[in-house]
Amino acid sequence: MTEEHGLPIVRACQAARLSRAAYYRLGVDWAARDAAVIAALQAVVVEEQRWGFWKCHDRLRAQGYGWNHKRTWRVYCQLRLNLPRRTKRRVPTRERQPLVVEPRINAVWALDFMRDTLYSGRVFRTLNVIDEANRGALGIDVATSIPATRVTTFLGQMIDLHGRPGAIRCDNVLNASLHSFRGNSNPGRAAWADRCRETGRATTNQWSSAVLQGSLA
Repeated sequence: MTEEHGLPIVRACQAARLSRAAYYRLGVDWAARDAAVIAALQAVVVEEQRWGFWKCHDRLRAQGYGWNHKRTWRVYCQLRLNLPRRTKRRVPTRERQPLVVEPRINAVWALDFMRDTLYSGRVFRTLNVIDEANRGALGIDVATSIPATRVTTFLGQMIDLHGRPGAIRCDNVLNASLHSFRGNSNPGRAAWADRCRETGRATTNQWSSAVLQGSLA
């Protein structure tokens, strides 16, 4: 505006809503100005990936750098290190075992969850328990929420009805819920229970809406 329209600097700054101090101040590249802070901070983050800001700042002070926490935090945010970093979920490593079907009845049970939604939009879950020998459904627990205590209680009822199995095949989610259940839990993928999902889904949808709306209200 000062060059094209000949306006004085004061009126041009007022029209652009810019302070005259910002007009006269030269732009500074923050990456070049804080290059030392960036290099030191990135070195700490690479070495300790799970550390937050204050641990990184304390490490920099311990290394002899005299930057205050405000400058370190500004660079920390400009590097987008304040955003939550997604880390890979750690699953216990287990030796892979072949899926062998025991022909004896009540030798191995397979457990798995199934999740579905009613026509009304209400979500419910089922806990399927089947016998791997004949793929017969021993029991299905239906509820809107199935915590660990309900899992162990339902397994106790199945034991009273069918007897104690030799082993239980389940996934990692159910394996954490079976610590209080005294038995051999095999944390392999419950293949037969997964197959039971589709069969049970078609049957369950026919009667679950009326049953759940009446019994789980």
